[in-house]
Amino acid sequence: MSTKKLLQFGAGKIGRSFIGQLFSRVGYEVVFVDIDSILISALNREGRYRVEIKDIHPQTIWVENVRAVNAQDTAQVGQEVATADIIATAVGPPALPHIYSTLAQGLVKRNRMGKGPLDIIICENLRDAARIFRFGLARYLPEDFPLDSFVGLVETSIGKMVPIMSPEQHREDPLLVFAESYNTLIVDEKGFKTGVPAVKDLEAKENMKAYVDRKAFIHNLGHAITAYLGHLVHPEATFIWKVIEEKRIYRAAWSAMWEAAQALIAEYPQEFNQDNQKEHIEDLLRRFGNRALGDTIYRVGRDLPRKLSPGDRLIGALRLDTKHSISTPYTTLGTAAAMLFRAKGPDGQLLPPDQRFCQEIYPQGVDCVLETVCGLDPQSPRDCPLIDAIKKAHRFLIEQDLNNPDWIERYTP
Repeated sequence: MSTKKLLQFGAGKIGRSFIGQLFSRVGYEVVFVDIDSILISALNREGRYRVEIKDIHPQTIWVENVRAVNAQDTAQVGQEVATADIIATAVGPPALPHIYSTLAQGLVKRNRMGKGPLDIIICENLRDAARIFRFGLARYLPEDFPLDSFVGLVETSIGKMVPIMSPEQHREDPLLVFAESYNTLIVDEKGFKTGVPAVKDLEAKENMKAYVDRKAFIHNLGHAITAYLGHLVHPEATFIWKVIEEKRIYRAAWSAMWEAAQALIAEYPQEFNQDNQKEHIEDLLRRFGNRALGDTIYRVGRDLPRKLSPGDRLIGALRLDTKHSISTPYTTLGTAAAMLFRAKGPDGQLLPPDQRFCQEIYPQGVDCVLETVCGLDPQSPRDCPLIDAIKKAHRFLIEQDLNNPDWIERYTP
């Protein structure tokens, strides 16, 4: 019996530490598609790579039976698509438009070869991913192509945390990747055309939207607020574990996560309840405090224009909370703190989108940020209370001596 093949677009941290690792473990050949020539050469030379699990119980995982193809070799990538058993993507939402054309070529070839349907697992931390992916892919397919019956578009909820590695670590071994021990990939059961593959730690859900929202509005929200408030209290701190150990930061993150949890319970009562949300939040906060992982405040908080955008972790959570009449003092405070986030990367620089935010958008005032970045409408009866609450929280933060860590104790929701 021939080995099944996973074609993995994106050989980055999630592609290697998570998706490739899961499928390799059950015997799949893993073929990566990427543009990094150094990474491609190393994968083809070694045929395997190492994942170091940084957690209470450290572990080394060798991911075997791998190779790589350069994304610019569209003919070869198209052939790999045509002959794959399943595809996954982990290229980052901004890069998705760059893979649609080659994917379409391969799908057309596959159809002409008489091969059956193909599922694409979309690991992009993107809400409404299947609709967005379908729209982009359809533009490059013939009008009569049977897209909806031939291609399964599978949304995911990616909870695995993978830290930034230093340039020295990359130079020592460009294939090495660090990750936490959490290893569950939640997938949309309804998205598959060929059935859920028999891969351990693939957890299929019927109501995928509930789990995408849970990831955004509890995991991503709590992580971001930890970074934003932690940076204000301890601007000299580098690591997430350092700031989450402080009771005031822990309490603020916990409170914001519970604000969203109550809204999610109201929105999805068949999926979520007080008990499973409590278990989820406590597990996340424990994982945020994982010293061995070495996750940074910069990595978690960076890219403010995306993280303050209308449907993302902060504003999206606030709108869901408002829908269910949930009070939001700590989510509001975290949103205001995001506007003051100035953590720099290992190179001593702000991420370019954050640099633009700080130099061009924020100086125009909080109203400008709330309207142009957050998408809140000052004329909307729904948005006006959120705008007022965020501005009040922002004024509170501006009036504090942020060099004195006791300022957060003066916050009275």
